[in-house]
Amino acid sequence: MPQFDLILFDLDGTLIDTASEIADTINDVLSDEGIAPLPLSEVRNWIGHGARETLRQAYAARTRRSLLSLRDAAVLDRLFAQFARHHARRVGTGSTLFAGVRETLQELRRRGQIMALVTNKEGRFVDALLQSHGLSGWFAPVVAGDTLPVRKPDPRTVRHCLQHCGVAPSRALLVGDSAVDVATARAAGVSCWAVSYGYNAGRPIAEARPDRVIDSLAELIEVRGATAACV
Repeated sequence: MPQFDLILFDLDGTLIDTASEIADTINDVLSDEGIAPLPLSEVRNWIGHGARETLRQAYAARTRRSLLSLRDAAVLDRLFAQFARHHARRVGTGSTLFAGVRETLQELRRRGQIMALVTNKEGRFVDALLQSHGLSGWFAPVVAGDTLPVRKPDPRTVRHCLQHCGVAPSRALLVGDSAVDVATARAAGVSCWAVSYGYNAGRPIAEARPDRVIDSLAELIEVRGATAACV
């Protein structure tokens, strides 16, 4: 039975299925720009690097304009401001917890398992999403896409949590749904389990070679770890 003092979770595609409300917000922005909407199946494959990158991919798919140059920065800033405005009213309204997530997290909390959150989603949306699903205060620390100067796959996102909780890399597990999560874990020297039901750009997560692929978060119940809180 594996032993981990700290379990770090990704958010979108791992704990909560947010693809629908993200796609709706993307299409709100495209509508503002007089651009045809995109199907959910396409948008979900771009989730994982933060809203700005998802928005950039969507805009490029419809306009064939990449928005990668410095000259394009102002355009992307404007589009993201529109995204933020629309997403503020949509966040938490079209998302659902994946099967078994709440029950698993509740059991881990009951055992005193230390849990953190590491996501590329912007902090204001993370807070609203956790609150809407009754998960506020369940993770400490919460590292969002704008908490640090870097974001996943930069290992400093995970190292921040390790330092905060006083846990060695060998005693930590990152649970995610994408190759980004696997790369982050590898770079930080922590173990990585990946859920089979997530986004991962539409590719089988096994291709990213996590330490273990799980079909349900309930498989974490076998984990034994510390019983001290991390605040």
